[in-house]
Amino acid sequence: MNEPLTFTFLGTGTSGGVPSLGCSCAVCRSHDPHDHRLRSAALLEHGDTRILIDCGPDIRQQLMPFDFRPLTAVLLTHVHYDHVGGLDDLRPFSTFGDINIYADETTVGGIHRAMPYCFTEHLYPGVPRLNVHTLEPHKTFRVGDIDVLPLRVMHGKMPIMAYRFGSLAYITDMKTISDEDRQLLSGVETLVVNALRWEKPHHSHMLVDDAIAFARSVGASHTYFTHMTHQLGFHDEANARLPEGFAFAYDGLRLTL
Repeated sequence: MNEPLTFTFLGTGTSGGVPSLGCSCAVCRSHDPHDHRLRSAALLEHGDTRILIDCGPDIRQQLMPFDFRPLTAVLLTHVHYDHVGGLDDLRPFSTFGDINIYADETTVGGIHRAMPYCFTEHLYPGVPRLNVHTLEPHKTFRVGDIDVLPLRVMHGKMPIMAYRFGSLAYITDMKTISDEDRQLLSGVETLVVNALRWEKPHHSHMLVDDAIAFARSVGASHTYFTHMTHQLGFHDEANARLPEGFAFAYDGLRLTL
């Protein structure tokens, strides 16, 4: 790859986003755009290859700033609404052909149940044309010119997907990970991983200290946190508390790898 790989954080918030509806805390009233977080999603690009990671209910707004070009693939981490609720909004991309969706068996089943109108013999005009592929963990496949390794992590008691792209890994909504999958992250240089907040343990999400310890166990050189709540505090103040090599991502942050 001579051309650089770019990774853009489309959203870095949790299921409720930031500001949180009905909350009047200082963070939710902040005018700093770094404190405004849409639902978690990302866009990975290399030349003509464009991979969307997750597709929550903010996806229309998140993709509007980008040139309207085909999506090579959409990778889904799991079936929760904040990660799949925007699939119907991808319908304009059907002008380029079928939209290739990759997900685990549970998520594929959820898509079929939630969007049966996309899988009938005679499609209604204008519905998104989805070509859904079922993934198996640990089996590398190729999207355009990018190799994708699906990994398995645990979102509480729920198995979900994470993804490795060479020296980059993207993990969200993780609470725990098996030793086998942790070993498959060996050599990752840039890690994107969820970090919900500083305190008050959650049954299915890591806190900041958990995420720091995990990143160190993997040996990542640079770690960016995502899927964060307003309880993190102001973005700049929160970043100042992190050790070297760690940063809280923000919506619109673009990495060149």
